[in-house]
Amino acid sequence: MIEWLDKVLEQFSSMAWGLPLLILLIGGGLYLGLISGFKSLRMTGLAIQQLFRQSKQKDSTHNTIPPFQALMTAMASTIGMGNIAGVAVAIAIGGPGAIFWMWVSAVIGMVTKFFTCSLSIMYRKKFDDGSVEGGPMYFIEEGLGRKWKPLAASFAIFGTVGAFPVFNVNQLTQATSDILLKPMGVEIGFASNLVIGIILTILTGLVILGGLKRIGKTSEKFVPVMVVIYFLCVSFIIITHIGNLIPTIQLIFSEAFSPEFFKGKPFLGGALGGLILIGIRRGAFSNEAGIGTADLAHGASSQEEPLREGLSAMLGPLIDTLIVCTLTALAILITGVWKTSDANGVSLTLHAFQQGIPGMGSYLLLLCIFVFSFSSLFSFSYYGGKCTAYLFGKRNAHWYNYVYLLSILVGATTTLDMMINLIDGFYALMAIPTMTGTILLAPKVLQRMKTVNLFKE
Repeated sequence: MIEWLDKVLEQFSSMAWGLPLLILLIGGGLYLGLISGFKSLRMTGLAIQQLFRQSKQKDSTHNTIPPFQALMTAMASTIGMGNIAGVAVAIAIGGPGAIFWMWVSAVIGMVTKFFTCSLSIMYRKKFDDGSVEGGPMYFIEEGLGRKWKPLAASFAIFGTVGAFPVFNVNQLTQATSDILLKPMGVEIGFASNLVIGIILTILTGLVILGGLKRIGKTSEKFVPVMVVIYFLCVSFIIITHIGNLIPTIQLIFSEAFSPEFFKGKPFLGGALGGLILIGIRRGAFSNEAGIGTADLAHGASSQEEPLREGLSAMLGPLIDTLIVCTLTALAILITGVWKTSDANGVSLTLHAFQQGIPGMGSYLLLLCIFVFSFSSLFSFSYYGGKCTAYLFGKRNAHWYNYVYLLSILVGATTTLDMMINLIDGFYALMAIPTMTGTILLAPKVLQRMKTVNLFKE
């Protein structure tokens, strides 16, 4: 029975993250870009200028956070194991050309996030106590009408399950054991995993039980630091292998259209189709554009102008995929470990750091893994709590935090392949209501783009 259920959930997760979802995410993003003339992309410079101004803003109302904190909270969830392990998987299967198609996915994802997060501000729900709530379930119900409430509720249902952190915790526990504890002679087993789980639970609880304000303030400090640390590590690897940089970049572009190192299953009749599929899939999994999670964080922003929040959110895929994922890719490709090692996932990235930064590489990567994974823990608790509040009322939302903290212990002490597949599948299903509502409400965003001058303060 257990083996049968395991196979069913594995197939469920695979189908959920299959071609139909990619068509919805990438095809939907292309549609949004075409009908808007890709105007949001042409305002990337304005978005960056706005980001620096927002970083100085500290004040917000009692149930909102400043726009910069909203972006950092969203980034805390997207920058995670997908940036370290996911990129390595893409290269191991698709070769260097997969990175190019991850970039394509990121550019399209920037357009998608501009629309979804603009809608999260445009159609926030106002409550009697003066508080506001934003996110896919609210812009679907408020923007399309109460007859669409079942679609909105489906997002919340999928979100309460998809937000559980079992995969992140499991991978973080494994990395801590392999890189830190085993070399120290510590016996790896249930006891050591439980200790790691308890530490993570306590640290996460200190943040998430403090509510949205503490999550936002922690993210504001954590995310920029973790990106800078990772950037410095990979910059050192690049500098010490500078002679390989130009050939590596050339290889990414040449392999994107004439793949020689593709090891996956052909798609649409050939290796190129399979390469495009793996690259776009890993990119979509990493930056989460169209899934709806980031919309929950941006929906809590104190920003009053929806389009400005959309511009802020648009920087998410740029930072997550075009910068952080590219850093991982360069570390793996420029050191040549993708050719000499049979490792996959986080192990391949580990080999790149060990070769690129002898002696300290393993520990620096563990630091990055810890910060990346830990920061995502408190963001996803917030997402799950928001979904719970929509389904059962705000007074009951706090109960989700305790279930969430318990799931950290579960994720640290078991492999839980079945639960990981279940959670991944539900996470992917969140895209269906999010993208459906976004495409239907896109004309409202286009109309506002014609009337609002974003270049005028």
